Amino acid sequence: MARIYLASSWRNPSQPDVVEVLRKYGHQVYDFRNPPNGVPGFAWTEIDENWENWTAGEYRDHLTTHPIAARGYVNDLRGMEWADTCLLLLPCGRSAHLEAGWFCGRGKRCIILTRDGEEPELMALLATDICVSVGEVLEVLSSKLVA
Repeated sequence: MARIYLASSWRNPSQPDVVEVLRKYGHQVYDFRNPPNGVPGFAWTEIDENWENWTAGEYRDHLTTHPIAARGYVNDLRGMEWADTCLLLLPCGRSAHLEAGWFCGRGKRCIILTRDGEEPELMALLATDICVSVGEVLEVLSSKLVA
């Protein structure tokens, strides 16, 4: 069974269901909403409720110096290092795409789960697989891991 880093967005309502299905089929899943250390997943609102109005400088300073940002980063990076597979669940934001790119660059398996209505992306060709249903993802996961 695979060790999966599920890269997606807090705004993606399918994320909890996909975590559940993958686990039901015996896969281990890093869930950024519920990291294994028991600390809730990272949200900018933990640092500042007004985060959407930060200047670029404030964003950089909080990202690079705030202990809550450091904790969230370390949690997710450890999950990425642990995993042998990334599942990029669309729609998602920039962080999830950076995470998927990290997997591709490391030569780890990266699966994109897209659905009707998603904007096409040329660089999705970096992924090892592009699936259009959870069923297809499960089929791909049952195949041999990328060496």
